Amino acid sequence: MHKDCERIMLTEEQLRARVKEVALEIDKLYEGKRPLVVGILKGSIIFYSDFIRHLTVPVELDFMAVSSYGSGAVSSGKLNIKKDLDRDVKGRDVIIVEDIIDSGFTLANLKVLLSERGAASVRIVTLLNKLERREYDIEPDFNCFDIENEFVIGYGLDYNEHYRSLPYIGILKRSVYEK
Repeated sequence: MHKDCERIMLTEEQLRARVKEVALEIDKLYEGKRPLVVGILKGSIIFYSDFIRHLTVPVELDFMAVSSYGSGAVSSGKLNIKKDLDRDVKGRDVIIVEDIIDSGFTLANLKVLLSERGAASVRIVTLLNKLERREYDIEPDFNCFDIENEFVIGYGLDYNEHYRSLPYIGILKRSVYEK
């Protein structure tokens, strides 16, 4: 375990098993279709990679970088698109792959945006769901884990661009981010 972790919340084995389970559920739903799988950068990249490797339906891949946070830790209340899609979503089944749903602002607004662009359907698959922090009416269509309100790192999630490569989800020690 990394020295900045208070404890491991989800092990590498738990992550691997649940991601495969969720991918197989989604496979059944999209049988005979070719969905566009949109990864939300940067936090979802490891989850996204593992997830798509378990899909057997043909998919197209794309990415967005969106945020409601500037450089601070509090939402700005504005959706900021840093990198938009390369593909048109009109008439497409879209699967948004996100690392974590916290307040729900970003995903609630992103789902509306993609629907307004003409997507046939927009579904959300998330690795982590922090129900306690939800401020917007949005729920994932597929969720790997509900978690308590802790500052989590690893498996793509970061603090100041550190810890993304940890193979597990850990709780960051408060002493690291409350300096």
